[in-house]
Amino acid sequence: MRNNRILNWVGIAFIALAYSGCNAPSLVQRTPNKSAIPASYNNSQDTANSARLRWKEYFTDPNLVALIDTALNNNQELNITLQEIEISKQEIRARKGEYLPFVGLRAGAGIEKAGRYTQVGSSEATTEIKPGRETPEPLPDFVLGAYARWEVDIWHKLRNARKAAVNRYLSSVEGKNFMVTNLISEIANSYYELLAMDTQLAIVSQNIQIQTNALQIVKMQKEATRVTELAVRRFEAQVLNTQNRQYAIRQRIVETENRINFLLGRYPQPIARNSQNFDTMMPQMIRAGIPSQLLENRPDVRQAEQNLAAANLDIQVARANFYPSLGLNAAVGLQAFNPIYLGNVPKSLMSTLVGDLAGPLINKNAIQATYYSANARQIQSIYDYERTVLNAYIEVVNQLSNISNLEQSYDTKFREVQALNESTTIANRLFTSARADYMEVLLTQREALESKFDLIETKMQQMNATVNIYRALGGGWN
Repeated sequence: MRNNRILNWVGIAFIALAYSGCNAPSLVQRTPNKSAIPASYNNSQDTANSARLRWKEYFTDPNLVALIDTALNNNQELNITLQEIEISKQEIRARKGEYLPFVGLRAGAGIEKAGRYTQVGSSEATTEIKPGRETPEPLPDFVLGAYARWEVDIWHKLRNARKAAVNRYLSSVEGKNFMVTNLISEIANSYYELLAMDTQLAIVSQNIQIQTNALQIVKMQKEATRVTELAVRRFEAQVLNTQNRQYAIRQRIVETENRINFLLGRYPQPIARNSQNFDTMMPQMIRAGIPSQLLENRPDVRQAEQNLAAANLDIQVARANFYPSLGLNAAVGLQAFNPIYLGNVPKSLMSTLVGDLAGPLINKNAIQATYYSANARQIQSIYDYERTVLNAYIEVVNQLSNISNLEQSYDTKFREVQALNESTTIANRLFTSARADYMEVLLTQREALESKFDLIETKMQQMNATVNIYRALGGGWN
């Protein structure tokens, strides 16, 4: 009869706690809008995608490949990220251990003197272990045994927490992949910038030689009284101006080399490269595929997706806090006031088994705050996912437009350089025959030099655009 009453009260308590859990606050739910992604970039349904190429297939310059290989092994920021992945992996292990039973061993010794007129003291006073031998005072206590505790994961709170940890681990892996993509693109862009500056430096050296020769001609014409000292000084100033350009270019080369060295995790040293044919280098043929492939290829999009999945699980974990939890505690071992009695089984055998059911009834502010915070983070993750997808699409569209415009710009700039080269030859011939003013020669030389610099700059932008579109499409991490 008594046991039935106990069971009834336990049932009532469980029902009350479960009812309390069912009254968890309602939340405003939101899901990401994946259907808003356009079907194509330019009405093309070609699914061939350059992002699927491995970076060693996309970049064919052996010097650039060697630099990227070194960076993937030595870059400090990338190695820091790898350790963050390891931390996330251990978080999974910790979460898994929370829903498995915990078993440990315990050995201990202690001493206690209870008062004579206490429950324990009065029991000890009337207890004899053997006839004629009293219990020692104060009473020692020796114990040797195993104990276990286990929270029964009724509502899958602990399992969902582990799944969330798995999603965050996968998110950290995608974060590493996104870092690899950015690292490769940064090294490639800097490498092409070095090639462009080498070419510009060679152009400056050629123009210094041409202008120096022109200066010698002007000096001879002054001796023949065909020009004045003013012409000589203007030609000399032009030579000095061109010579001054090379120092700024050399400084930029040093800074760019050291930027690459930093990404490679090493101290400053020359960067191996071959820039002889940079002006004739052809950009990589790009296949953009369709926008939906960004969801598969872009590491940052997949990272945002994993974070969103983890945030959804966090809501379920936070909701489970409203429900009662069931815990089991057990122990078994040997216990006696004297070590020699530990082997006296079963008299020294000790065992316990305790189950507890607990849940919130009054003052749920803390768990409600956790619940609302988890929901806010989930909505935040949705916006972050949508923003990441939108940004990925816009990056691809911008780079595709950039590639098209740069191709046309290079063609027109190339024709401009040809026209100015011919103008320089004509101006020098006319000046030699006294049919053109020296200012026309100087102006034509300056414009020709500027146009050559602009042509190399455009070529560098073309090469950088092929790198940036590869990164925007999600290539480089595989």
